Amino acid sequence: MGSLKVLDGKRDELVAILTRHKPELASAGCLVYEVGTNPSTPDRVYVLEVWESAESHRASLGLGSVRAALQEALPLLDGDMVSMKFDVVGSPLAS
Repeated sequence: MGSLKVLDGKRDELVAILTRHKPELASAGCLVYEVGTNPSTPDRVYVLEVWESAESHRASLGLGSVRAALQEALPLLDGDMVSMKFDVVGSPLAS
């Protein structure tokens, strides 16, 4: 989970980049990739990612579409990024 602070007026542009269809993420091991916003923090974009493994996530950074999206997105950010990582240990939805 994380949040990215964007430059003034760039939130929707960042959301468009992050939500662009990338079917290769699933084959790289991405199980969930959700992008969201919150009206109370209009200068932030929130991202929730679930990967099969940390190695899968690291390897995905080598995909051409991911590298291109990062290059496009980085100029829209002000550098204030918050990241929280954890290992899933269970869920009440799993059998």
